[in-house]
Amino acid sequence: MNKRERVIAAFHGQEPDHVPVCMWQHVPPEFWADDDLFARKQLEAFKNTDVDFMKLSGDKYFGWPSPVLKDIQKADELYNLEPLGPNHPWIRGQIQRASKVIDALNGECVALQLVFVPISCLRLAVGYPTMMRLIRENPDAMKHALSAIAEDQKALVQGLIQKSGVDGIFYSVQNGEIDRFTAEEYRDWLTPSDKAVLDYANTLSDMNAIHFCAWEAVPNRLSVWEDYKAPVVSWSRYFDIMDIQEAKKRFGCTVWGGFDNRPGTFLYTATKEEIEREVASLIEQGGKTGYILGADCSINGSLPEERIRWVAEAARKI
Repeated sequence: MNKRERVIAAFHGQEPDHVPVCMWQHVPPEFWADDDLFARKQLEAFKNTDVDFMKLSGDKYFGWPSPVLKDIQKADELYNLEPLGPNHPWIRGQIQRASKVIDALNGECVALQLVFVPISCLRLAVGYPTMMRLIRENPDAMKHALSAIAEDQKALVQGLIQKSGVDGIFYSVQNGEIDRFTAEEYRDWLTPSDKAVLDYANTLSDMNAIHFCAWEAVPNRLSVWEDYKAPVVSWSRYFDIMDIQEAKKRFGCTVWGGFDNRPGTFLYTATKEEIEREVASLIEQGGKTGYILGADCSINGSLPEERIRWVAEAARKI
């Protein structure tokens, strides 16, 4: 199997020749201004690590840039939000940049593009304290805002898949920490916009992945995401579910993960031989079908790319 065939098989619950590997890092800010340089940086990382597929970064385009959100004071102001529209630079820029990577890959591997849930797009524009203040001040106004953002996210997803040629999206679902919202609040306030984007993406591609993000190091209330469906779930093994078989059963699909992504943990400190043994152990636990080797979340830029390559090389021996 080549890299594309291997990953497509894994996404669809078929047995590949070996377990695919994919880990990702964010692109440093000094590369954000030049799209050609940004794309080249991602392609170099793919070549240097020799992973089986790519997760394209959304750096520079994280926060939703509506002028209404600048210095927003009251939640009622959220009712003034409208979609930016498919021709806005925030949407066009992401599509154009992804196209540069896809064109250069020339079909070598599967590539997914990071897309955040609408509430995260808002939070990345205003910050967590303001996000929480606004949503508790007027949940209905926030739901209106999230609906507007979801329309832009759907336009982005359509452009990424149908114009750029990415295989699917890497849908980062956040804000499900057990200490942030009750289950009832999350399902009422956030789920409609979360699923509006995800369900639309699933009409365009059968190669989407959901990332149940635990980057805040607080366990997620996984029950609020039980009806979020995609061929693959990227989950936090070190904060949510340690047992890989339990994760496969819980999510009912191929699961992607295994290593702790935080600096100073095993991946950063172990010898090559220790990493090879850990890869063998993880594959024994996960099996060759329905499992992709990865990490809980993005890898810190301090990790030498060689160490990710060690994981990819080790997986190919099993």
